[in-house]
Amino acid sequence: MLGQHGVEGATIPRIAQHAGLTPGAIYRRFHDKDALLEATILGMLERQDERMKVGFTPAAAAQIPLPVFAEQVIGGMVLSYRVNAPLLRAMRNFVRGRANTPFWKRACKFEVQAVEHVVNLFLARRKEIKHPDPRTAIAMGFMMVVSTIYEIMVMPTDLGPLKNFLPRDDQALKRELVRAFLSYLGCYNKA
Repeated sequence: MLGQHGVEGATIPRIAQHAGLTPGAIYRRFHDKDALLEATILGMLERQDERMKVGFTPAAAAQIPLPVFAEQVIGGMVLSYRVNAPLLRAMRNFVRGRANTPFWKRACKFEVQAVEHVVNLFLARRKEIKHPDPRTAIAMGFMMVVSTIYEIMVMPTDLGPLKNFLPRDDQALKRELVRAFLSYLGCYNKA
């Protein structure tokens, strides 16, 4: 419901109908929509955190050549963000609307853990990274990739004539992001 209708449109009656429940059943568990959305979003972030920890380890990442690994990670992000853009937009808006609350702090903690995990995965190929500070380069490069994808796919604005400067499709976007990321690390990918 959050991805389909946004924060405002994800009403308790609509959520209840989708879940096959009555609004009263939801209100018995959550005192309002915000409490329900907080629990839902934190649950999603917690499951994502667990999947990341179990799904891929630095030892496994070390077995994949850095350009291939970067292409897999960034390609997966482009695809996932494209498919889940409305949900990610609604989640981001909801989280930002609760800045400096306990909920916001927990959500931010999951975000930091995700970036740390990605940094550690790429650090498994530290010897291939020519940047003088590999950890900072990976974190900064990854944040630039995420920010670009968010700007283009998740939180698009009317770019008007600036759209002419963007890659023509998601495959081209992935290629350019991989190239930029690897170049920033000092690993020049010829792709």
